Amino acid sequence: MKRGITILLKENERIDDLEYKGLKIIQNKNGFCFGIDSVLLSDFAKNIKKDANVLDLGTGTGIISILLCGKTNLKKIIGVEIQKDVYDMAKKSIKLNNLENRFEIINEDIKNLDKIFTPNSFDAIVTNPPYKKNNTGLKSKDEIQLISRHEIMCNIEDIAKISSKLLNSNCSLYMVHRPDRIVDIIQSLKKYKLEPKIIRFIYPKIEKEPNLVLIKATKGAKEFLKIEKPLIVYNDNGTYTKEILKIYNKY
Repeated sequence: MKRGITILLKENERIDDLEYKGLKIIQNKNGFCFGIDSVLLSDFAKNIKKDANVLDLGTGTGIISILLCGKTNLKKIIGVEIQKDVYDMAKKSIKLNNLENRFEIINEDIKNLDKIFTPNSFDAIVTNPPYKKNNTGLKSKDEIQLISRHEIMCNIEDIAKISSKLLNSNCSLYMVHRPDRIVDIIQSLKKYKLEPKIIRFIYPKIEKEPNLVLIKATKGAKEFLKIEKPLIVYNDNGTYTKEILKIYNKY
C-alpha cells in the first residue's frame, strides 16, 4: 500500500492478502468473492506477451487483472464491470495496489464496448463469465451474486462476439468456464472466428469428474486443438497438489 493513502472501506468490506508480490484485494465478505477459478485463469494466461494491451470482461472486484499485473509484463489491462458497487470496490483495489498506471476499470456493459474501443484494439482478452444459463438452477436473492453466476447481463455468445471485434488478428481469448457448457462455448467461439487452440480440464480430485475448464481461442487461427493434461486440485488426503501449490506461489 502506498504511504499516505487512506482506503475507506464500506461496512462488510475487507482487505484480503493475495500472498503474491504484496498484492491485495478488497472484497465484500457477504458478497461474491473470487475463487480458485480466477486464480487458475490468471496462471493459464500468464504467457501474455510483454507490453500487451489486455481486456478483462466482467472483471468483478479485479482479481484476474490484479494477478496478471503481478504475473506478466503487460502494458495495460482494462477491466469492464457492469455492477457499480463491485466496480467501486475494484477501483479501491487498484489504488490499494498502486496499479493506476497499469490497471483501469470502466463501469459498462460489455455489449457496448465496440462503441468505446476501436476494432482490433487488444492483444489478449481474459474472462471468467457467469457459468449458469438464465432461468436455470437455484438463484441467489442477492443481486450481485445473481448477476455474477447467471447469464443475466451477458452470455457466452456476447463474449465471443465482442472479443472477435476487439482482438487483434492472431491474438487470444482466455476463458474459464464449466465443462457442461463446452459445446455452447466452442460453437460460439467458432461462429465469431475464434478458433479453440488449448483446452485444459480441472479436476477437484483424480477420481472425480472435471468441474472447470480453461480455454484459449485465437482470432483467425487455423484449426488445431490441443487438449492439455488434466489439472488436479487436491490430493487424496485433501491437501493441494504440487501444481496448485506452485500456482499459489506456495511451493
